[in-house]
Amino acid sequence: MVWVTACSDASRSLTGKPYDATEQLSFGPAGDSDAAVNPDEPLKITSKDTDGRITDVVATDAIGRTVTGQLSEDGSSWHSTSPLAAGASYTIQVSTENDGRPGRGTHTFSTGDSDASPLDVELGPTAGTYGVGQPLTAELSEEVADPAERLLVESALTVASEPQVEGSWHWVDDTLLHYRPKEYWPAGASVTVSSQLAGLHIRDGLRGGAGQELQLTIGDRVEAVADISGHHMTVSRNGEVLRTLPITTGKVGFATRDGKKVVLGQEQNVRMTGTSIGIPAGSSESYDLDVSWATRLTWSGEYVHAAPWSVGSQGNSNVSHGCTGMSDADARWFFETVRQGDIVEHINGYGEDMAPFGNGFGDWNLSWDEWLAGSALHQAPDPAGASGSPSRLAPAL
Repeated sequence: MVWVTACSDASRSLTGKPYDATEQLSFGPAGDSDAAVNPDEPLKITSKDTDGRITDVVATDAIGRTVTGQLSEDGSSWHSTSPLAAGASYTIQVSTENDGRPGRGTHTFSTGDSDASPLDVELGPTAGTYGVGQPLTAELSEEVADPAERLLVESALTVASEPQVEGSWHWVDDTLLHYRPKEYWPAGASVTVSSQLAGLHIRDGLRGGAGQELQLTIGDRVEAVADISGHHMTVSRNGEVLRTLPITTGKVGFATRDGKKVVLGQEQNVRMTGTSIGIPAGSSESYDLDVSWATRLTWSGEYVHAAPWSVGSQGNSNVSHGCTGMSDADARWFFETVRQGDIVEHINGYGEDMAPFGNGFGDWNLSWDEWLAGSALHQAPDPAGASGSPSRLAPAL
């Protein structure tokens, strides 16, 4: 028996050394690496060799954003299906095949600026150290309501932490997003939030503005739980109880809100008036006082503060106009113990619940499922009632 073997040519095999694919391709206007390409025009790649075909294209910009595209059935051409970013540098990695021979190539180009309006983003809070309950914020310069546009924007707002935690953005309204982890931030964590919107096509006439980055540090886990019916507040750090303090909260008609609140700021002295919360001047409930050691919980004026006039009621009855009052010494200690971003939770009350948004940071009063429902990445509508921006009103007492 005679065995017949076929001859092979390694130079024509797909396992052979790849040739330079870029020599066999046309990149259209992007072919001139020194010219700025119009970002509003699609990227087109075509084979100049009738025997060659394109097998794969990967196009990414300098910050790693990938351009999606479609390859023709015969492999003779490829075109982008997502818009290019303006003012960006791109690298194209392309694979081809010609009569059994593999081709590989890399091509670079840049896009020019666009006449579109910028979608700017202001990240918050400012750099610094915060408590474990501090949400992140992203305020947009233009309204974004369309679900597809929200998806683009949210995908370009990245949050990284060490240690890594699960978290998500939530659309409060068309111009404001909040970000929080599933659970409180770990004590001692470092957090970096960045906007990678630069040049990104949001919609006709609107592209992402310049990128930003913000770094935060998370302090100890300080939590205060105020028992409205029990008239006391327990303050702990990293799970260890520091003190239990006698308090008074809102009386009937001025009940303190139930729920979790995030410390917004602190004022060593603040003037509080009854007229600021709608109490008529000259009425029996009217007041006008300078208050010390005031830790703000809501924009409408709910504080934890010194109330020396109600020391006799602290620990046994609720007599305030909505704030949490304590002695001068206790209020000063509390003021010096907590920081912005720490959690104060009121329980066992008879007032309304703390709103998730619009009057400070009530974000932690939403369940994780409710929070995710406000994320465009999870393709779900905003939960009912999750709207409104802070209304900075005067304090209650």
